[in-house]
Amino acid sequence: MFPLLSRSRRSAPQPPAPETRTLEVAGRLMPLTIRQNERATRITLRIEPGGRALKMTIPRGLAAREVNAFLDRHQGWLLTKLAKFSTESSLRSGGEILLRGIRHRIVHTGTLRGLTEATTIDGAPVLRVSGMPEHAGRRIATFLKKEARADLERLVAVHAGAIRAPVSSISMKDTRSRWGSCSSEGNLSFSWRIVMAPPLVIDYLAAHEVAHLREMNHGPRFWALCRKLCPDMDEAKAWLKRHGSHLHAIDFD
Repeated sequence: MFPLLSRSRRSAPQPPAPETRTLEVAGRLMPLTIRQNERATRITLRIEPGGRALKMTIPRGLAAREVNAFLDRHQGWLLTKLAKFSTESSLRSGGEILLRGIRHRIVHTGTLRGLTEATTIDGAPVLRVSGMPEHAGRRIATFLKKEARADLERLVAVHAGAIRAPVSSISMKDTRSRWGSCSSEGNLSFSWRIVMAPPLVIDYLAAHEVAHLREMNHGPRFWALCRKLCPDMDEAKAWLKRHGSHLHAIDFD
């Protein structure tokens, strides 16, 4: 008798590494990532939150000429979509910034020291910013992070108390792919840019992540709990869908 030979298992073929390139759209250079997907049956192209990059998914093995032809055909579409994202900074004296859904005119105080503060001048909301003018963006970002933390810590405490769910920690980040997250250990994370949205949207985000403390999914029970905590959930979600990308597009650097 001959010994049986074991058959080696063939590992599944790994997908090709994503291709990265720079695409010019009406003089604007955009980072483009192209991924092949064996399940894809058509080309899809989307703009990343904030309008700073593009992502493309193509069927596996698609010829480069077809990719290039697709991009050429969609130059007009890209131009129209990207026009919604301003490439010029408005974070200078006389510009505007949203704070809790209200537009504040930026006023540079002309002093090197002092706090960034929201106030009113002649009945109009303004944001007073000190320091060097070229540092205004960073100072405004620091101010928004502080305001976001204050709002979200208060709202999380209210919602977590309502469902008696313990919270381990709360952190502020500048994520572009999601507005918040909740870990199984009870650590909540939020994008501080949410403080530019109206209060009902900030409240919804806090309720959304707190609801995950009880339901780590997006099933019917999760959404029912989320709606119980935030009755204005639908309005808040609609606002984020319409305006969220514009908040991501603001360059504070």
